[in-house]
Amino acid sequence: MNDKGISVLCIDDEEMIRWTIGDYLEDSGYNVFKAEDGKTGLKMFYKTKPDIILVDLMMPEVDGFEVLSKVKEVSPETPVIVISGTGVIQDVIEAIRRGAWDYLTKPIQDLAVLEHVLNKALEKASLIRENENYRKVLEEKVRERTLALEKTNNQLRANLQETVKALSVMTDKRDPYTAGHQKRVGILALSIAKEMGLPSEKIEAISIASLLHDIGKIYVPAEFLSKPTRLEYEEMEVIKKHSFMGYDILININFPFPIADIVYQHHERLDGSGYPLGLVSEDILLESKIIAIADVVEAMSSHRPYRPALDVEKAIGEITKNRGKTYCPECADAFFKLYARNSEEIKEIFK
Repeated sequence: MNDKGISVLCIDDEEMIRWTIGDYLEDSGYNVFKAEDGKTGLKMFYKTKPDIILVDLMMPEVDGFEVLSKVKEVSPETPVIVISGTGVIQDVIEAIRRGAWDYLTKPIQDLAVLEHVLNKALEKASLIRENENYRKVLEEKVRERTLALEKTNNQLRANLQETVKALSVMTDKRDPYTAGHQKRVGILALSIAKEMGLPSEKIEAISIASLLHDIGKIYVPAEFLSKPTRLEYEEMEVIKKHSFMGYDILININFPFPIADIVYQHHERLDGSGYPLGLVSEDILLESKIIAIADVVEAMSSHRPYRPALDVEKAIGEITKNRGKTYCPECADAFFKLYARNSEEIKEIFK
């Protein structure tokens, strides 16, 4: 490694050694700075920022160990080679512990050995710098790629939300007497989910599924939906098919969550008395259990063609009576806590 504009700081309290090493390295093309003690050496280090340092250990005032510690603290990437006449193994270990890259003992019989060690240290330092630069470039590319993916995902999520809203509005237009039902169910279901401390993925799934849980009603005859009296058995059986029809519509949409299954199960009940599959307990998705409670509360608290709106307390009584039987107890308890804390806000949803 001849003349590459490489600077070497040689710190040694023996003048003969400083000049011998300095002259040899300068003849080999290095720029050499010389310091007669550790204190002066540190000042030169801070001022000149050399590429490599050669340092003796035993020096007055500031010894080589302190120099090593200071250099490592400020510039750990700067190679430091210890040249010492002590030859004590404990000194070697301590020097390495404080950051020395290599260790040579005095007297150095052949300065070519010193140059070889110096070159190897510089090569290692160069590789470390290259790896660090490569790591930074890689990290920047990963950061840029991550930001690009986040932007794309945010756009996809925004598009998905717009699609969901459009489908929900389409259902409302089909059933004007219950317009806003899905939106109100969504608000309440989300509040219950958050009260339960569910992870963000489940909360997002509930947000989407609750807005679409009655989409299958677009296949139900309009006269059934707006009938001002109680439905006949056969009519009710037709309406019950909306869970499956909703599933049939949504299963073909590539949602990031099991939206179709959640919608399919929102009328299932713990004891198997629900529809359309008659699922029981753990076979029912948690998201569907939450929507089931929000759906019942909204349905009982809002106006219907065949009856006026009931008080929210009526819905609470229904859920209390059937907690653990048809309705999930954990979901029911979360709703009760929510209502106890925010009763007026919840009532506002149904106005």
